[in-house]
Amino acid sequence: MQTPFSTGLVWLRRDLRLHDNPALALALRQCAQVHCVFVFDTHILNSLPRQDRRVEFIRESLVELDTTLREAAGQPGAGLIVVHGVAEQAIPALANTLKAQAVFAAKDYEPQALARDSAVRRALLAQGIQLAQVKDHVVFEEREVLTQAGKPYGVFTPYLRAWSAKLAETPPAEQLLARPCKALATRPEAYANEVPTLAELGFEPTNLSTLAIPTGESGGSRLLQDFLERIDRYDETRNFPAVKGPSYLGVHLRFGTVSIRQLVNHARRRVAKGSAGAQTWLSELVWRDFYVQILANFPQVASGAFKPEYDAISWEDGDRAQTLFAAWCEGRTGYPLVDAAMAQLNQTGYMHNRLRMVAGSFLVKHLGIDWRWGERYFAEKLNDFDLSANNGGWQWVSSSGCDAQPYFRIFNPTSQSEKFDAEGKFIKRYVPALKALGSKAIHAPWLAKPLELQAAGVTLGRDYPQPIVDHAAARAKTLLRYGVVKRAD
Repeated sequence: MQTPFSTGLVWLRRDLRLHDNPALALALRQCAQVHCVFVFDTHILNSLPRQDRRVEFIRESLVELDTTLREAAGQPGAGLIVVHGVAEQAIPALANTLKAQAVFAAKDYEPQALARDSAVRRALLAQGIQLAQVKDHVVFEEREVLTQAGKPYGVFTPYLRAWSAKLAETPPAEQLLARPCKALATRPEAYANEVPTLAELGFEPTNLSTLAIPTGESGGSRLLQDFLERIDRYDETRNFPAVKGPSYLGVHLRFGTVSIRQLVNHARRRVAKGSAGAQTWLSELVWRDFYVQILANFPQVASGAFKPEYDAISWEDGDRAQTLFAAWCEGRTGYPLVDAAMAQLNQTGYMHNRLRMVAGSFLVKHLGIDWRWGERYFAEKLNDFDLSANNGGWQWVSSSGCDAQPYFRIFNPTSQSEKFDAEGKFIKRYVPALKALGSKAIHAPWLAKPLELQAAGVTLGRDYPQPIVDHAAARAKTLLRYGVVKRAD
């Protein structure tokens, strides 16, 4: 079959897999030969800490992808081209060197990515090369799901209904790669090098392997299979951080080592059999689409509140704000569940979803810190950091976002702890200073009897901090702080 292009270049970004890869599938349909490239973009890398699990995760995933590309091609000369440089310059230069007539890539909806892709498109067009972009990391994008008035949704529940109805009409199809695939071309000698080491990229090893976080498409597949054995109870287990309830697929969704369509199809099949757990998980996948379309249609949320009146709130500032924020970041608030959540984040790059809400709400509504400070800290620490989901989550806890919790709803960290970590198992794992306390005292050590603290070897202020704020006083202050919003309603 004749193809429109003799040579195509697939620019992989957050789709590091072969199974159900729309950009690769389109290139293979339209090109006689296809090259694949990943760019370690220095515009992104230069702002990261030298030890960053995400860079190591990507690097390890690329090593596997390089191998699977060669296996899929049926020839050792094929494989992944890896470039370390500025994507806006590297992609047009590589396309020109390969004499490609088209570059294929999955869409990205983040503002910086849109600016980068626009610049690449202009540079390619100047060389007579097309940039073809396809939907990939969402099921429905941008303006595919709209209200009857033709506007984007700002409330989740009606969006969920519309999303589900559209899915029933057009269920997502997964695209398979035929093997061997002779269209996967041999790499030019100048680009036949191995995937760069962390040191060559200017980074240092992390504790990724010690944490046993599986990488690559195979790692995502193993996690998915493990979760499918537990998915039917997900609705019962998802809120308890000491229980193996989540899928742990967040980082794989972020970098595309699993396909969102594959996950949705698995969930739908279980829902059809009456699985309440699968239904709950599917709705959380829809939240992911919801936040992506919010970012795409309301890009101002990347810097300010979805509800503009919330930008009028006066947050803590000066030295006091810095002191409170540092205590939160370092897990020194005196509230065990919050401190355990922050320790989990700092040590592993992961935070349980329930704890993201508790810790986030505490920062904003107990300490009075601007939600954007927390958003930036999570962006630096989370392995699965995704701008749309992170922004949506932080605006939810601060009540400034779409379909957010009401401003007067303020999580009590002690009651949250008693409800979701009743025996203190999670707290004991990440706040070992409290491991000898009983299951009641561990949620609020400052209320424990002196003899109980003594028996547990805990001296407040030495072994574990006193609470940095009083819950009741903080709640009252927050209601006053949010008064400017109430007056604007």
